[in-house]
Amino acid sequence: MAQAGQDAKFFTRGKIEEFRADLHAADAKDKKFVKRKTVLKKIVANITMGNDMSPLFTDVVQSLGTPLLEIKKMVYLFLVSYGRSAKPEQINMVIPFFLQDVNDRNPLIRALAIRTMSYIPIPVVTDALTESLRHCLRDRDPYVRKTAAICVAKLYAADPRRAEKGGFVEMLRDLMLDANATVVANAVAALSEIGDRPDGVIFKLNLTAANKLLSALDESSEWGQIYIMDSLLRFVPERHSDAEIMAERIVVQLQHANSAVVLTTIKILLYLMNYMENRRLIEYLCKKMGPPLVALLSSGPEVQYVALRNILLIIQRRPAVLKNDVKVFFCKYNDPIYVKLAKLEIMYRLARAENCREVLAELQEYASEVDVDFVRKAVRSIGRLAIKVEPGADGCIQTLLELIEAGLAYVVQEAVIVIKDIFRRYPGKYEGIIPKLCEHLDSLDEPESKAAIVWIIGQFADRIDNADDLLEVLVDTFLEESVEVQLALLTATVKLFIYKSKSEKAKELVHKILKWATEEVDNPDLRDRGFMYWRMLAINPTLAGEIVLAEKPPITTDSDRMDRGALDQLLLHTGTLGSIYHKNPETFIRNAAGRALTDSPALNPNSRAVLVHLPRPQIPGPPGLAPTDSLIPGEDAAPAPPLPPRRNPAPQDSHTDDDDVGDDSDNDAETAQNRNDDPYSNLDSAFSTYLADEPKPMGAGAHRGRNDDDLLF
Repeated sequence: MAQAGQDAKFFTRGKIEEFRADLHAADAKDKKFVKRKTVLKKIVANITMGNDMSPLFTDVVQSLGTPLLEIKKMVYLFLVSYGRSAKPEQINMVIPFFLQDVNDRNPLIRALAIRTMSYIPIPVVTDALTESLRHCLRDRDPYVRKTAAICVAKLYAADPRRAEKGGFVEMLRDLMLDANATVVANAVAALSEIGDRPDGVIFKLNLTAANKLLSALDESSEWGQIYIMDSLLRFVPERHSDAEIMAERIVVQLQHANSAVVLTTIKILLYLMNYMENRRLIEYLCKKMGPPLVALLSSGPEVQYVALRNILLIIQRRPAVLKNDVKVFFCKYNDPIYVKLAKLEIMYRLARAENCREVLAELQEYASEVDVDFVRKAVRSIGRLAIKVEPGADGCIQTLLELIEAGLAYVVQEAVIVIKDIFRRYPGKYEGIIPKLCEHLDSLDEPESKAAIVWIIGQFADRIDNADDLLEVLVDTFLEESVEVQLALLTATVKLFIYKSKSEKAKELVHKILKWATEEVDNPDLRDRGFMYWRMLAINPTLAGEIVLAEKPPITTDSDRMDRGALDQLLLHTGTLGSIYHKNPETFIRNAAGRALTDSPALNPNSRAVLVHLPRPQIPGPPGLAPTDSLIPGEDAAPAPPLPPRRNPAPQDSHTDDDDVGDDSDNDAETAQNRNDDPYSNLDSAFSTYLADEPKPMGAGAHRGRNDDDLLF
């Protein structure tokens, strides 16, 4: 703190002429370089403040001849800031100093020089860097080697052809076998960065190289461990045993104190599970992943949110990980709203018959909160819970009725919306509560809730004695309503007429609304529907009744789960920004590399059925090493072994399925082609809504061929 307080005096805006004069004065009489150090600190402080210090380039560079390491650091920092925009003659002044420092006795100075050169992607500097970098990659000091490894990635970014032609990528491959764990981690990081470039070489690992990397794991720093484990995504197990042995070796990292290491470990375990067949081991790994994820919730709200967004993905793919820990996600009074909303969605995902009563009681408590948005989401979650867990539907309906009786307008509106879906989920079971809903008709002023009550009145017009009176009140404002309500009113009035075709009021209403819909309204959807109804009723009213009142399929919230293929992709980005947005990075980051599971004989059939293939651009490279060459330490690049022919997996029971515990295991063969065409079709939002609020029809064959052992539908 004392040093920070002393350095604060340097952060004052200075003039270029004053700094230049001070540097020249320091040249004359400054044997211990105290004055020069002070001036350079002021210059660096001004750079930090955003002031342009580039006119001092020539004067500052003269200080590189000073043997003091602290001064060299500040000069190199200056060069990193202004080296790219410097004039050619200015850069030529610096090159001799670079070459001198690269051969210095002090490894810190050697590393500092090579790192600064890599930050200046100018041809003249790159020419000088090439030979020096080659020597530094073989330097006797590990600090220099690990710095040089990162510099190779920067050289590749500046001039890929030079890096490949000079053999630097192969030298990085050799560094992966280095005795120093930090050097290994940096070499892996550099190769990963090169491999993620669209014009880079394909970086793959074989079993031997992956095992050698794991040997360096314990001696690496936290970030080194992350780099090494992240590179294991480039290892594709050819046998089930390979994936199982590797998972057993890294599962101990779940006990790490660093949350990034924990999330990376979980990512690799989830990846390897796709290639396992030992169900006991999968059960064990799922149990081991639960406590570290729960421990992340004791951190600050920001870390909690990151953990919750990742958990939301994990439990969709592996519900067994946290199926008994729903209480952990109950909201606290001081949680920020974004944490509460994330917890709310996870509670719903983990709800099942065994814990439905506890979840419902908690949601009912949330419905009395002061935050309106949170209350709305809680009420909607109660309705979704009723649709998802049939044994708890009675309790959910009773809770919704109690909330409606409280009379809060926004609560009533959300309750009406979800009750409409409950009527469709359980036809003929809860229609007795319709009179209570109609009592609150006047308090509904939002389009979605209005459309819901109109649908209820129209659908059950034969059971509501005064349905024509209720619709008459609503029809009076037809032209002022939103399109959503207008469409609902049109259909409901036609249903009323079909149910009560002899009623004069029903005839009057349907004639009035059809005339408005076809003559007064500009919306083409509404106008076309009006013409369609009018013609059907005029030509054959009986057939119109069969069409409009046709039996509707029951609905389920099963469709709000993410697509299996897209989910497998997203889980490969666990612990990254993509896992927070719930979008693949290539959809929102330019030139980001996509990830997907790779086919192999060990890949389980259900994952293979929805496999997403990523196109890779073919960019011509230099002779000897094409951009698509794969770099596998320990062996030359070779064509991949032939894969077994893809076939649709036959339905099988939970004891013989190669897929894992907690897996959704949908037999998606029928829709695999569509998913391959558009793997992101279900990923429409990043932060907008946590709830897929619109339940979808459940087809007759929706559960055909599924392994539902551990699913939370």
